[in-house]
Amino acid sequence: MHPHFPFLRFIVPLAFGFIVATPGRAAAPVVNLDDLVTEIVGHHPELAFYEAEIASARATRRGSTALADPELSLSAGRKLVHDPAGALIGEGATWSISLAQTFEWPGRLALRKSLANGQVELAELGLARFRAALVARARLLAYGLSVAQEKAAVAAEVAGRYRELREVFLARDPAGLTPLLETRVIEAQELTLQRRAADAALAAQAGLVELNQLRGVPYATPLRTTAGRLVFRPGPSVDVALTAARENNFDFRAAKLELEQQGLTVSLARHERHPSITVSPFLSQERAGDRERTFGLGLTVPLPVSPRSGANVAAAEARRRQAEATLVAAQRKLEREVVSAWLAFETRVNETTKWAPDSAEKFRDAAALADRHYRLGAVPLATYVELQNAYLDAVHALHDTRRDALEAGLRLQELTGLEVKVVEFSP
Repeated sequence: MHPHFPFLRFIVPLAFGFIVATPGRAAAPVVNLDDLVTEIVGHHPELAFYEAEIASARATRRGSTALADPELSLSAGRKLVHDPAGALIGEGATWSISLAQTFEWPGRLALRKSLANGQVELAELGLARFRAALVARARLLAYGLSVAQEKAAVAAEVAGRYRELREVFLARDPAGLTPLLETRVIEAQELTLQRRAADAALAAQAGLVELNQLRGVPYATPLRTTAGRLVFRPGPSVDVALTAARENNFDFRAAKLELEQQGLTVSLARHERHPSITVSPFLSQERAGDRERTFGLGLTVPLPVSPRSGANVAAAEARRRQAEATLVAAQRKLEREVVSAWLAFETRVNETTKWAPDSAEKFRDAAALADRHYRLGAVPLATYVELQNAYLDAVHALHDTRRDALEAGLRLQELTGLEVKVVEFSP
């Protein structure tokens, strides 16, 4: 190990060991990707928030169609009766009771129920959107963890070859300029590869921590995933994708529903300019010399003389115009995101088709062959270094391209809501 960077000797094994197993425990269990996604979706704590939101919206809907609670009024007192001269001629108890019930103008409850139904639908859309995003994120993280683990293993493998060569060179105590320079080249390559291995191991560690958080288990719980082989299905045309997105995209549907809600709010604000009617049957009785009993029916109607109702209508109209502008902006954003995701998916998938299925294995065999023949003196150092780096770069390029294609495909599915999966995992 280079004398100025002794810490690299410990970083790579520590980081890689954190991913594979916890000290004192058995190796990390291997979990199928689909089972992992099911576990995350079934136990993610944030789902409870959206489920509670739906329950709240449904409870509000039940209350929106009910009449206002009746109001009961009671009063009691004592009555004194005097003659014109001021002499008391009678006294007695007096009491009254009334019951008031407010009735909405016809059609108003129907508007409120429609608004409440819209809130329930919005809450259900939020839950569906979160589930879809959670599944996509879990799949991408699980595959990314598998890729990061393989990158770390390949980098550690190549770094190990350089380390073994350096130890052989140092054991021979090479004399002369050429052996000394080759030793320095090997030391430099080993140092670089140790850094790449550490970076890959730390990336895998970060993915593991996030996955464990999604699973609801301790962050250091060891895990290995079997992502399998990615199979990319032919994607829809861009026009089909745009049409599907306008119909199925969660955010765009929510924007359209919000516009409908604002339209109902305007109608309700206009409707509320018609006053509600309060009916109040009452009964009262007095005993002050004579006995009097009164009963009847009262009606209460508020007079719309203030500008409040007009201001409410104007505010609702302004919010509706805001919702219209938001819908137009959401459509433009959706179209831009769908086209970008479609282009990214098509480009990355076309890149993957240029790779042979066993490309990584061929580069690995070539790197191992170069290592054996370099030790025998049949391969120059430049060729040896180039093949080792080519093996590592090819593995990184292949996995990065597949991961980018997977991310673009999952994003395209999420945006369009198409049931046809453009990305599948083959065991």
